[in-house]
Order: sequence, then structure tokens, then C-alpha cells
Amino acid sequence: MIEKYISALLYRYQCVIVPGFGAFLTEVQSASFHEGSQTFFPPKKSISFNAQLIHNDGLLANHIALEEGISYEKAVVQITAVVSEWKQGLADDQTIFLKPIGSIHLNERANLVFEPQLSTNYLTSSFGLSTVSAPSIGRMQAIIAETTTPIISLAPKRQRKYTFLKYAAVLVVATSIGGTIYKQEQEAYIAEQTLNVEKAVQDKVDLQIQQATFFIEKPLTPVVLTVKEAVILKPYHIVASAFKSEENAAKAVKELEKKGYESSFLEKNKYGFYPVLYGSYANLAEAQAAMRAIHKKHNKEAWLLVK
Repeated sequence: MIEKYISALLYRYQCVIVPGFGAFLTEVQSASFHEGSQTFFPPKKSISFNAQLIHNDGLLANHIALEEGISYEKAVVQITAVVSEWKQGLADDQTIFLKPIGSIHLNERANLVFEPQLSTNYLTSSFGLSTVSAPSIGRMQAIIAETTTPIISLAPKRQRKYTFLKYAAVLVVATSIGGTIYKQEQEAYIAEQTLNVEKAVQDKVDLQIQQATFFIEKPLTPVVLTVKEAVILKPYHIVASAFKSEENAAKAVKELEKKGYESSFLEKNKYGFYPVLYGSYANLAEAQAAMRAIHKKHNKEAWLLVK
């Protein structure tokens, strides 16, 4: 079955397309704190499914061909056969289980419904991290138990009262200090994990640029251009394509500007490519909203670069 190859690719890529069936998409979620259960959750990659992305981008077929030592054409035939089985099972009202990714079934409107397996975390930087509970109520119960335990003593009544007040004060101070230290440690932990997530996302984007292949159908005439300086306050960039030639990158920028985009291109990266941008944004939410609009209206292959 091909689900093991899909799962392996989800650790490295943001989108894995199963030709003729749909695409599994990943989105990084930062570390979070659930106030109701007093629990900290580590960063993770959430998995979703898009039945509209069915074209063959070659990623899955190439991976299967390399892993099984077969030709690319045979890998495509293998994927087609499995997809046919999945579709037949769904038509028979069956639920398709893709371990360890999740399950897919048809709802009453005959639409594909994907339910991810929540126990699987595809964010490699979070390996070994687990949820952390902070049962603050437990400390209060310990104080109450300590203060309500009967004490048998031969000391005078006045001395017992003084001893009780002394130890109760010590316990209250120790609990307060411990709670403050614990909160500071958790805040530092969340900040560190957030930085790790951003670095992991950037590394995966650089790897995608390195492995991509770009084709120019017609040679472009040389143009005089001015290299734009990177805008420091806008680190989120939506990438349309990338070119080895600076002239070709400038030409692509002009084409996007004609379509109404505030296009530009970045300096050459370490792999020798000039990324061409639809635009740059100051925050992640704004960039993701713009990328969804571009996917819908212009280019489903556009992706997000953090730099």
C-alpha cells in the first residue's frame, strides 16, 4: 500500500498529492496551553485533505520508484491501481483507513470527509515532546491536608498555635515561589519551541527550492532591472516561482505586476535561484489569507517562504 510512502513524505513536505484522488496538506501549529485542563501541548503539524488537487506533480511517484527500485511509469500504474481500490471502497460506503495518517469516508452529500489520526505528529522538531500537565489545584490540596492533619504534642497550647502558624506561612511562601518558577519555565519552553518550528519550516522551504526544477518554454529577451532591497518588516513572502536567471525573474515580476500583484524577487539564494514573489507581508495571518486567495484565483502551486 502507498500510505506508508505518503506518511514519510508528510514529514518533509507541506503538500503530498495522490494523483486522481486528492492532496494531503500540512500546517504547523505553535505550542499551546489549554486552560481548562491546565495542559501544555507541544508544536505539531496538523493534516488536512483537499479533494480538488488531483494532478500528478511527480513527488509521490518518484518517491515510490526510488524506494521500491522500479521505474517511474510502474510507480504511476501502482498509484492508479490503489486509487481505483479506494474509490471503489468509498462507493460501497466503506471507510478507507490510511495508517498512520487517518481515515476517509463519504458523507450524505457524497463528499470526501477526512479524519486525521491525532496521535501522529509530523513535525520533526517536536519528536520526544509530550503534553505537560500543571495541576495547580494539587498544591492547594496538599496545603489543606497538611493544615488539617491532627498533631499530638505534649507542648503547651500556646506553643502549638505558634508552630502551626510558622509552618503554614512557610508552605504558603514556598508554594507561591514554586508557582512563579513553574510559570516562567513554561513560558521559556513555549518560546523555544516556537523558534524551533519557524526554523524547521524555513529549512523545509529551502529544501523544496533545492529539489524543484523550473522550465522556460521560450527564451526571454534581456531586460535592464534594479534589484529591490528586502523589506525587513515583511518577512512572510508568497512565492510564485524561482529562476536561475536574474533577467527571467525580472520578466516574471513584470507579468505579475500586470495582473495587479505587488510583485518582486529576492536575492539569489544558496541554491542559485531568484524566488519571484506575489507579495510580502508583515504577519503570518495576513500572508496565509493572501495565499488562499492566490490558490483560488491564480496559482494553486504558490507557497509561503519565511525570511
